[in-house]
Amino acid sequence: MTESEAPAGRYEQDGHAPRFTPADPAHPTTAEIPFIYPAHWEADVVLRDGATANLRPVVPTDRAALEKMYAGQSERTIYLRFFTHKPTLSDKELTRFTTVDHNNRVAFVIMLGDEMIGIGRYDRTHNPTEAEVAFMISDAHQGRGIGSILLEHLAAAANERGIDRFSAEVLPQNRKMLNVFTDAGYEISREFEDGLVMVYFNIDPTDRSRGVMEAREHRAEAKSIAELLAPDTVAVIGTAPRWEANGHKVIKTLVAGGFTGTLYGVNENQLPAGEVPIYPSIGEVPARVDLAIIAVPIAEVAAAVEACGEAGVRGVLIYTSGYADDGARGRARQKALVKSARSHGMRVIGPASFGLLNNNPGVRLDATISAQDPKPGALGLFSQSSAIGAMFSNTAVKRNIGVSSLVSAGNRADVSGNDIMQYWEDDEATRVCALYLESIGNPRKFSRIARRLSRVKPVLVAKNAVTGQQLPPGHSGRTSIAPTEALDAMFKQAGVISAETFDQVLDVAQVLVSQPLPAGRRVAILSNASALGQIIADKSEALNIDVRVTESMLRLTDDGIDGLEVLEDVATSALEASDIDAAIGVFLTGDSIDPKDVARVLYRAGKRTGKPVVAAFPGTLSFDAALRGIWEDPDERTPAPAEGDTAGESAPLLQEGLPCFESPGASILALASVMDYVEWREKETGVLATPENVSPKAAAADIAQHLTQVSGENLLDVPASATEELLAHYGISLLPEYGFDTAEEAVEAAARAGGYPVVLKTTDDFLRHRIDLGGVRLGIESDTELISEVAQMHRVLEPYGRFDLTVQKQAPAGQTAVLTGIEDPLIGPVVSFGMAGDATSLLEDWAHRIPPLTERDVYKMVRSPKAAAKLFADGDLPQVRVDLLEDLCARVALMKDNHPEIAYLEFNPVLLSQETLTVVGAKIRLGNPQQRTDSARRTMSS
Repeated sequence: MTESEAPAGRYEQDGHAPRFTPADPAHPTTAEIPFIYPAHWEADVVLRDGATANLRPVVPTDRAALEKMYAGQSERTIYLRFFTHKPTLSDKELTRFTTVDHNNRVAFVIMLGDEMIGIGRYDRTHNPTEAEVAFMISDAHQGRGIGSILLEHLAAAANERGIDRFSAEVLPQNRKMLNVFTDAGYEISREFEDGLVMVYFNIDPTDRSRGVMEAREHRAEAKSIAELLAPDTVAVIGTAPRWEANGHKVIKTLVAGGFTGTLYGVNENQLPAGEVPIYPSIGEVPARVDLAIIAVPIAEVAAAVEACGEAGVRGVLIYTSGYADDGARGRARQKALVKSARSHGMRVIGPASFGLLNNNPGVRLDATISAQDPKPGALGLFSQSSAIGAMFSNTAVKRNIGVSSLVSAGNRADVSGNDIMQYWEDDEATRVCALYLESIGNPRKFSRIARRLSRVKPVLVAKNAVTGQQLPPGHSGRTSIAPTEALDAMFKQAGVISAETFDQVLDVAQVLVSQPLPAGRRVAILSNASALGQIIADKSEALNIDVRVTESMLRLTDDGIDGLEVLEDVATSALEASDIDAAIGVFLTGDSIDPKDVARVLYRAGKRTGKPVVAAFPGTLSFDAALRGIWEDPDERTPAPAEGDTAGESAPLLQEGLPCFESPGASILALASVMDYVEWREKETGVLATPENVSPKAAAADIAQHLTQVSGENLLDVPASATEELLAHYGISLLPEYGFDTAEEAVEAAARAGGYPVVLKTTDDFLRHRIDLGGVRLGIESDTELISEVAQMHRVLEPYGRFDLTVQKQAPAGQTAVLTGIEDPLIGPVVSFGMAGDATSLLEDWAHRIPPLTERDVYKMVRSPKAAAKLFADGDLPQVRVDLLEDLCARVALMKDNHPEIAYLEFNPVLLSQETLTVVGAKIRLGNPQQRTDSARRTMSS
């Protein structure tokens, strides 16, 4: 950069990070714009109709695009925006609208490729916390939800810049714009002045505004996936040299699967594929294509995606590998591929995808590279890995589990598990949702969607041991530094049934798709081996299953007695009992007993009583005789609907059959997982924990002042006095402590602390919690004792160094707990709770939760550590004020949720007595905040 090109402005510390200030803030030069451009505000978004677009801050080079959009606007649109007729924008206006400082004046544009389809802006008023907003949406793109998206992103940016209130001048006849403000969920106030409607509203996210945003996000993302999974028109793009091996093969699979829509083939030589019409290019296909399946070598994929975008294709499925799974070069190719697709409004499944399957009889889309696919049913499957996608599919076939849809995201470049869950929520054919996740790009959004979905449909997740901790080949994003248990806690909070393997997920799935949900945890165990029955009972009780009946002497072969008839009577009688919610049948079978006969009896008993039954047949030597998966009784099967009968077009509520296992342990574990889910759904109200007397804005102001001392990735230890003030904004009182240098000052400090008894402690972060190492002295009752203890502590600690000492009022005796919070790069805020001592420090006896927390989350959190039994009158210990502890946890969770600048927070110790809770020690460290992956604005994963 030459001297003449260098920006004339300067950098200043402002709140979160150094901010560049132009020489003339009202008119930054072109050379200065890149230095102040807030790249983290860029986002790919899904419009109301399911298409994608790019939202970003405006830049001066957008003049031409704005001028072109303006030229296409109707006179009415221009009048509603400018309150007058203006055939063109002047040079001065074009400059003003496209040159902003991204602080006092902010503007966002929504682009489809090079076409601007909307622009929204705010200008800070004379009141520094208020800004005036205005929008202009292209006439050609009205009704796509562009105004609502712009408002969400402007509000998020304004909050970041210290603005909490928007105003707007609107003509009374501009109902569309008035509805944008009203429908956003904000509390709107209106005034009429000089023929205009003056609109005012606070932009801090509320429960209602968040609900509106999430509902719009859900509808848009579900629609974008529906167009891929239920397309009216599909085009298969292949290359001439490999047509038979790829493109033609895919077409044959689609035809054999009975695809109900219109199918085309694309290859430059127009090689035949049966009766399917073939065209030399996607642009020559005579209909708009919803889904293009790309099966070409990697060198030709980018051109194929670009051609699809230019032809107006809505989404692409890419089988080809060699992208992010091929190192840095491949990641660059993948990023460019997604950028190209989204610029044209397309979604991308893949690259390196195993394919798609939609078994809905009205669609019958089989775009998988598999010889045999699962039959129609109620289970939705999603996999990030192509290999695991194939294993999901093949294992579902082996287990006879019916599948509604299957999506393999491959490298998860665009379409993710979050998108698929949005679709499944509305899909009547999907009753159970199962996902295999190697990485999680947006955990907070996942948790939010999964929690909502789990209330109506079970969500099962298989993850590996390092999910979230490291990225698999082909995936990009952040990784977590939080304990692995934090991700498990997030799943539990959301009602997700998690497992370590996809096999375990299908264990639970086969129960959920074929059995009614149990009303409780009370079971009857049925077996023909007493030792086996006892083992099953012990395992059940270890999983918190209440064993009410154990019938483990059921002889299936006995002269003069029909063992199967006895079994049916016992099973039916047990299940009919009001205190039984489910039955577990575990039977050893041999040459004289066919396990299918036993399965038939158990299935009929369950069907007759409407209660769930699972069965296990261990030790079967004959592979053919072994029962795995859902066994269906051919005599009980409901006839298939007649050809043309639309009444059977959605999957049945329950697949007819009995879930069978080889391992008794797997059957019990699957049933326990289902019971855990039912318990969560019944008890989780979704009501957020909302402590009273908190002042987030005051806390944010204090934090902003301290952040001026933070640079780069360094952390700032907040001084004790400032920590006390910051906690007070959240209604948290900290027991003060007083430092001293001399014996006389120590006596004065004891008086300031409130008199004896007092505690003497060192300021060293480690030793101040270790009575055994001499860093703490309790119960000091007099001046003489205090002076003696000061001298003694200096002598004891001398081998470790010379430390300052403090005096603190001794809190009431009781149980001692620890509460911490961190800002994780992947997950965001993580709050952890444990009892002080070796149980926590050595045995990792922690409970972790991800804010925001519901009341149920808080309740479970303080009861999850094993050592927490000491809080609840365990043994001879007295009951302490757990309600005060729950309140403290709720306040800390809210603080961490509101302030990502708090990089680390620790309350140690927290003393709980029969009457009080005392926060004895607190530490807060601040840092430049992570840009959290989920916020009050809609955005796709990057």
